[in-house]
Amino acid sequence: MEIYAASPRTSTIKPRDSFVHSFIHQQANGGLVFHVCQVGLQEAVSLSPCLPLSISPRLPPMRLLFTGRAVRASRKFLSPVTPLRWNSTAAAASEDAPTNPRPVIQRTRRGYNSFLFRTIDISPEGTEGTTTEDDAFNAPSHQRPARNHTFSGEVGSAVVISQCSYRTDSTSNLSPSILKLLDRRLYAQRDHPIAITRKLIESVFTQPTFQHYIASNPVVSTAANFDALGFPADHPGRSTTDSYYVNKDHVLRTHTSAYQHAAFQAMKQKHETPYGYTICADVFRRDSIDRSHFPVFHQMEGARLWRHSKTDSQGFPISYYQGYLRRMEIIRQSLGELARPPVDVDDPNPHFHEVRNPKQPTHQHQEIRLVASHLKRTLELLVAKVFDAAKQAAIASGHLDANGAQEPLKVRWVEAYFPFTSPSYELEVHWQGEWLELLGCGVVQQALLDDAGVGDRIGWAWGIGIERLAMILFGIPDIRLFWSEDPRFLNQFRAGQITRFEPFSKYPACYKDVAFWIGSSAAAAAAAAASPPAEEHHHKTLGDTGSDPGLAAAAGGNSTHAAAAPTETQPTAFHENDVMEIVRDVAGSLVEDVKLVDEFVHPTSGRKSLCYRINYRSLERTLTNEETNWLHREVARRLVADLGVELR
Repeated sequence: MEIYAASPRTSTIKPRDSFVHSFIHQQANGGLVFHVCQVGLQEAVSLSPCLPLSISPRLPPMRLLFTGRAVRASRKFLSPVTPLRWNSTAAAASEDAPTNPRPVIQRTRRGYNSFLFRTIDISPEGTEGTTTEDDAFNAPSHQRPARNHTFSGEVGSAVVISQCSYRTDSTSNLSPSILKLLDRRLYAQRDHPIAITRKLIESVFTQPTFQHYIASNPVVSTAANFDALGFPADHPGRSTTDSYYVNKDHVLRTHTSAYQHAAFQAMKQKHETPYGYTICADVFRRDSIDRSHFPVFHQMEGARLWRHSKTDSQGFPISYYQGYLRRMEIIRQSLGELARPPVDVDDPNPHFHEVRNPKQPTHQHQEIRLVASHLKRTLELLVAKVFDAAKQAAIASGHLDANGAQEPLKVRWVEAYFPFTSPSYELEVHWQGEWLELLGCGVVQQALLDDAGVGDRIGWAWGIGIERLAMILFGIPDIRLFWSEDPRFLNQFRAGQITRFEPFSKYPACYKDVAFWIGSSAAAAAAAAASPPAEEHHHKTLGDTGSDPGLAAAAGGNSTHAAAAPTETQPTAFHENDVMEIVRDVAGSLVEDVKLVDEFVHPTSGRKSLCYRINYRSLERTLTNEETNWLHREVARRLVADLGVELR
């Protein structure tokens, strides 16, 4: 069965499909409408929360709408490749997506949680290593269907994103430069390094055990992105300086974790056997400008669960304890079926430690050891496959000696902390003389499974940034290159092949400084933002890593900043990310990096002066002096107009 997203077609009911009957029955109280349609030789199922329950033989297929809840991310991005804080790419949005997404209030054991249903495409069952994609997404950019992302910039005006209209308010901070990137969908362009890397990861998590999801509409509710994950009101990731707000109730997602709740629910609805998933999506962060940071990037996360058995192998009912023993035996058998990866593993710590890395109270020692062993072996296989491909590409291009490639890959496991797994781990890989933090993972918190209706299961989850791997695989030195439409870049790659990037001519750089005074109130705000928060642990998600001294915070905030929630009163704002956003909005990818090179506090007035150095360099051509001067003047003008600074 395939959850299908396509142009409207004639629909016909297929009553012989027991899955459809059971799915409709389970959701009858949820106000969901299902359509089963015939599309060529494929069947499709869809549902919408916007209509009363019905079955119609003459309605166009819609996409499966889901909401979500959460996983995590590691501390640092790999060095020297450091797409700060979480990785991901542009996710596809169907032409048939509903125009009025509505929040759904769900009752849990802890009260009411509000979630906004979001779109997730599910790959065809029984088709190994594939994910549902629209052929139009693989076309060149000038052939892709037009998407109506419009925004006048005025408070109270409407912004249209993926055919959904949202009313803006004083919280809205979308910029034209971000709106232009919503349609790129790099993950779905077959010959693009992001799509190739995504497919390589999916090939390790084979169907039917794993389903591959792609989240399309980038807008999620703030409830799904923050509240459902337990982020406090003053968490830095909630700030408008770190996240892109459509309005106070909606945000461009900052992580793929917003869909975990829906994926867990799909397991309950579709599968009684051991089952897992992967989710791929683009995520959005207001961030610094350099070769390893971009405001849009790609994340993948995955999970696998095992159900508590209620019957024995012959189908006869068994006791709860016997079911627990049978589940352990199933996990043990699954672990035995996994090949031992050809890597040198350093794992000095126990699978859990009651103080440093505790197990959850409801989990038994022996079962946690089995689940953790299964998780680690699975991810070691993933790393072995990815880095073997990187080695072969480096050998073919002459960047690595064949004798050196014979040495086994070294990996090591490190105890970690993530709020939604326990125990938790990070996997590091020794590559080209450095230890790189690659991904975060752990045993899923039972409360998340309980809330999703799969509390009778136990399992693991992981998260990773796609750019992080792609830059290693293909030897790509600058994250901006992923967004290049230069044929000299795009023509180097083919689906299913890992080839080393061959740099074309590096064009000259042009450095220009801009210095300005910020007001005393803004200076106070900047000083407050620079002071570290008092909390010992900062929320992270499994796909997050960063090279900054502080940990990357889960919803997009750097843990070295303390920022108020967007609904709270804040000082007259000066934040470095606002400078970065203005530079990005004016010059786009024509800026290689922006650095603070000088700061000075006047001894009498207390005003602070900052000087930023902007490195203008195109990846595709030489910039003229006239172009660079115009861009720099426009940046200075916008700094004054938007931030109220005084140029020096």
